[in-house]
Amino acid sequence: MDHPGPPRFLAVGETTELAPRDPDPAVTYRWEISDSPDDSAVELEDDEAVVYFTPDEPGEYTASLSTPETTHHLTLRVFPADIAVASGGTGESGYAGGSGFSGASGMSGFSGGQSGSARSGNLASQGDQQARPRLKLSGKTEDGVVTVRATVKTTPRGDEEDETLAVEFVVDDRDSIPEDFETDHRTATFSLDSIDEPVRIRAVALGEQYSVPDTVRVHPDGAVENLNEPPEWSTGMTLYEVYVRGYKEADGDQSVFEVIQANLDEIQDLGVNTLWLTPILQHDGYDHGYNITDFFSVADDLGTEEEFEDLVTAAHDRDMHVLFDLVLNHSARDHEFFQRAQANDPEFRDYYEWQADGTPGTYFEWEYIANFNYRNLEVRRHLLDAVDKWAEYVDGFRCDMAWAVPDPFWQEIRERLRSRDGEFLLLDETIPYIADFHDLAFDIHFDTTLYFTLRQIGRGDVPADELTDAYRQRAVTGFPDHAGFMLYIENHDETRYVEECGRGAVEAAAAAQFTLPGVPMIYAGQEIGERNRRGKIHWEHAQEDLREYYKRLTSARNAIPALQYEGDYEDIEYQADSEAVVAYAREADERYVVALNFGEGDATVSFPAESVDATDAVSGDGVATGDGDATVDNVVVLPAGD
Repeated sequence: MDHPGPPRFLAVGETTELAPRDPDPAVTYRWEISDSPDDSAVELEDDEAVVYFTPDEPGEYTASLSTPETTHHLTLRVFPADIAVASGGTGESGYAGGSGFSGASGMSGFSGGQSGSARSGNLASQGDQQARPRLKLSGKTEDGVVTVRATVKTTPRGDEEDETLAVEFVVDDRDSIPEDFETDHRTATFSLDSIDEPVRIRAVALGEQYSVPDTVRVHPDGAVENLNEPPEWSTGMTLYEVYVRGYKEADGDQSVFEVIQANLDEIQDLGVNTLWLTPILQHDGYDHGYNITDFFSVADDLGTEEEFEDLVTAAHDRDMHVLFDLVLNHSARDHEFFQRAQANDPEFRDYYEWQADGTPGTYFEWEYIANFNYRNLEVRRHLLDAVDKWAEYVDGFRCDMAWAVPDPFWQEIRERLRSRDGEFLLLDETIPYIADFHDLAFDIHFDTTLYFTLRQIGRGDVPADELTDAYRQRAVTGFPDHAGFMLYIENHDETRYVEECGRGAVEAAAAAQFTLPGVPMIYAGQEIGERNRRGKIHWEHAQEDLREYYKRLTSARNAIPALQYEGDYEDIEYQADSEAVVAYAREADERYVVALNFGEGDATVSFPAESVDATDAVSGDGVATGDGDATVDNVVVLPAGD
């Protein structure tokens, strides 16, 4: 394949990685800037297959990649520095604050931890102030003419389009430009007769910052698809994370995979339909499994590869999907590659990042892992081959430490997998979240801002109405409206929510997961009040009333379209006798009002502008007080009319 991928958008001073795709390590690749603005003095490293480009002037650049067979050209559209994304561009692996402590031995979880990311957008904008622009492309074909239209929004509230911002369109360098391709303020047009092969159209909106780009592919039959849309099946997900070495003890000669398989009916009975399995590959002995010693073999302590395949097949037989935990930033220091690198084997020394003091690159002072060197084509080849192998088994990847791997590598992986399975899913782990990861890289993102806010609300540190601002941060940061988000209150990297915030708050936080827009995730044991972050789940001490509560939440969400992925969200006017209460509306074919109470005891809430039926859709109970108000224990979901 070799070609470095779709045209790039960035600003002066931001950095992007340039690398051949699907590389052959035996081939010599050479980069050069073959076209640039007149005042630019940028030069690339000589004779390097992977280089980093930081523009010094605005305008259009062409980066050319020479191979023994051909030369590929990549368009780089560069904007002035004053519209750079708030935290700059992504280049080499970058520190992103407190992102998932996978690999940390004995480290406890945290809430609200450090911030900072390679590219996190402007988190300071609030209310209706202009945020980073949000762009969505759509297309239609009429009378033989294709029209691609850009919709741009700049406020996190409402659906009003912003017609004041410019939009730039570009045809993917790998496709032929239609001979009659024309652009106007918000549209690009061309005749269907002018294309014989699919053509990809990319666009970006320009405001105080530039938007996350969007891309559509137009087919010769006139069909238009948005390439940043999540797989259709994923919008109906309810995830269940299984910490594979602590889920349940084996019975007799059962393997761990067989134990999980034997419990699929019970898991499904909870109302979930997708499994996320923590790493299953050979590891260095730490039970989390994120320190991998062999990227191609199943861990001996979990079972065989055939048993893993049987588990996935059994899940598929139940119409469940399976996500594989993909670790690409690092290997364990026990990995053969690192052992040989540390012994100064010249073949492997360059497989890893090294610090000035001779120690391997790592994050958070983790002493059992070593960061891969993505400038090395052998490393990229090895990891791509591993991706290919495990993608054959599963429906998607949960991508560990996504922020630490170069963006273009994720784009390569996604296109590689989608070309074989158009419904393959990529879910990122980033803290804080990175809006640019929705540009042909990831489909669904950890909603880390909402997670931290739910922790703060649960502890009583902030009022519950902070939840609505946290939800709006997706838009402020610049995620397009069609981006997917995973809603969670705990996982294997964090203390259990109930441990930190208490039983009353956990029920309200769980209800937020199932009533806000996004994809809810339950961490195994969460549904029974488990307090161990990792390791053994004490099923024998299950709080059955809490499990039944989760079943009611999943049932309500599955039954009410307004609560699901496509349902609209709206801030509403409400009055409550406690700052621990927050309310909002969801609407699809019908409208519902949701009120959450994170405090102890019942609260009273009223909705001055809403006409509600005071029968809670979660419990089935009447919650009216008699004077038009509603009583809220932890959550009420009330049908609302005009």
